[in-house]
Amino acid sequence: MATDITGELDAWRALPALQQPEWDDPGQLAAAAAELAKQPPLVFAGECDQLKEQLAAVARGEAFVLQGGDCAETFDGATADAVKNKLKTLLQMAVVLTYAASVPVVKIGRMAGQFAKPRSKPTETRGGVELPAYRGDAVNGFDFDAGSRRNDPWRLLQAYHCSAVTLNLCRAFTKGGYADLRQVHAWNQDFVSQSPAGRRYDRLAGEIDRALTFMKACGANPDEFHGVEFYSSHEALLLEYERALTRVDSLSGLPYDVSAHFLWIGERTRQLDGAHVDFLSRIRNPIGVKLGPTTSADDALALMDKLNPHGEPGRLTFVTRMGAGKIRDALPPLIEKVTQHGSPVAWVCDPMHGNTWEAASGHKTRRLDDVLDEVAGFFDVHRALGTHPGGIHIEFTGDDVTECVGGGHEIVEDDLHQRYETACDPRLNRGQSLDLAFMVAELYRNT
Repeated sequence: MATDITGELDAWRALPALQQPEWDDPGQLAAAAAELAKQPPLVFAGECDQLKEQLAAVARGEAFVLQGGDCAETFDGATADAVKNKLKTLLQMAVVLTYAASVPVVKIGRMAGQFAKPRSKPTETRGGVELPAYRGDAVNGFDFDAGSRRNDPWRLLQAYHCSAVTLNLCRAFTKGGYADLRQVHAWNQDFVSQSPAGRRYDRLAGEIDRALTFMKACGANPDEFHGVEFYSSHEALLLEYERALTRVDSLSGLPYDVSAHFLWIGERTRQLDGAHVDFLSRIRNPIGVKLGPTTSADDALALMDKLNPHGEPGRLTFVTRMGAGKIRDALPPLIEKVTQHGSPVAWVCDPMHGNTWEAASGHKTRRLDDVLDEVAGFFDVHRALGTHPGGIHIEFTGDDVTECVGGGHEIVEDDLHQRYETACDPRLNRGQSLDLAFMVAELYRNT
């Protein structure tokens, strides 16, 4: 049986695999993958199944997904402070959604594994010098020199170890008292006075405090108030890494990719006859697929049949990334056909990737207003069709960066250079993320 599963898990090797680095030394790649295959799992099959049950509730219209984190994590970013700040922002957004929208929130981080990025070109040229494109710290370095840009397979092992450190910190913070609901004010002390979103959050935190005090006086103090369930996710881009971290569960005899709880296929690698779709069709994790504005209803149905042929609840999430100007036209045909198909799907909105543009300074950026408009369009479409807007998938950081323009504490184009720190795409800062959370809560209440 194990041999059969191994053969199935390697079937992708005979198929077109887009966005894979050209590794300098295949022998070193094989050695790095063999070393990865010996490492302990980062997550467990039972945790993946638990997330699948929660995503099934999302597909039924009973819960909401909040998925977010860095565009591309860096090895240097795997520090306690950096992880805590991202987690704090995610928890604050979740509290706003849970309390203001009265909906259970499934919390998934783009964390502990988001170390690789697809690129539009395999190389980059500056000043007449051509080098491999930066594909994320799991592949090569950000600095533009030959040594840094070498595609080094041993970085895959470093990505694993940084993921382990990050996931360990997340588990400690979410289970060790930091995520206790009674800490809602403590999460906010550092930016209440400087940010309109912070002040608005502080008022909500006061309401939560009063509600908790009332419940405690009534004798209610459930365990759920003292910690949260947190799940990790990343794009399953580097197939050698994902394959090396796939294990056959000893209890069920089924294969799970233990690099993360939730994995998704990107818009650039969702070809039905491609290696990524084949590989993810064979693992038992809950999975997602990014769908851009050119996706046809037939594309969506074919992906459903390939990735979730038995209609397993919670197995498949469609993450739409249409752009603010296109979502209201491009999304309805997909939802209508998928709903008619009858197989359960959770619908999540990625309002980031369709709204990127280049400022006069050369910085890639996004307008918060465009992000908000795409989310509003996502809710508009679901409201019109009587279906469930299942969540949002965003790129944010817990730091006060200046990468996206707009927000209650407004950033303008001339501010972008001040703290433009992303390794790839522009991220919402903490205040902008909370602005978004309050708007989503309002939209959800009105659905």
